[in-house]
Amino acid sequence: MTDHELTIRPFRADDRDEIVALWRSVFAGDPPWSDPHDVIERKQTVQADLFLVGILDNRVAGTVLAGFDGVRGWVHHLAVVPELRRRGIAGLLMDRAEESLLAMGCPKLNLQVRRSNADVAAFYESREYAIDDVISFGKPLGRWRRDPS
Repeated sequence: MTDHELTIRPFRADDRDEIVALWRSVFAGDPPWSDPHDVIERKQTVQADLFLVGILDNRVAGTVLAGFDGVRGWVHHLAVVPELRRRGIAGLLMDRAEESLLAMGCPKLNLQVRRSNADVAAFYESREYAIDDVISFGKPLGRWRRDPS
């Protein structure tokens, strides 16, 4: 696939329904703070231009969310419509995310993959990502915080 076949552009409101359906399919079982509608709303308030959407034949083919906090870049929600996988769409989306972050001065890009998702881990390894020797911590905040009792 070439860039001429796939158009990559920032999210637009009319993409919402297709993206919500894609994420619900690809990220089934995500925690409540990753509800697609909530993620879309939050991303529109922070570096909205880094919410990238791949369009093929006038429909959403894939997505990736990127961000840079001044220290590290992050990638989330790289997703490709299942019947369009293995055509290079994920690679083109990642290329654009990496280029955008590099242009912002980002020195290192981080991402997380569930241990159970070996196919995705292999994709990132093929792109020269390596497993960092770190422990990943997380803490739900606000309405998603667990009751300590």
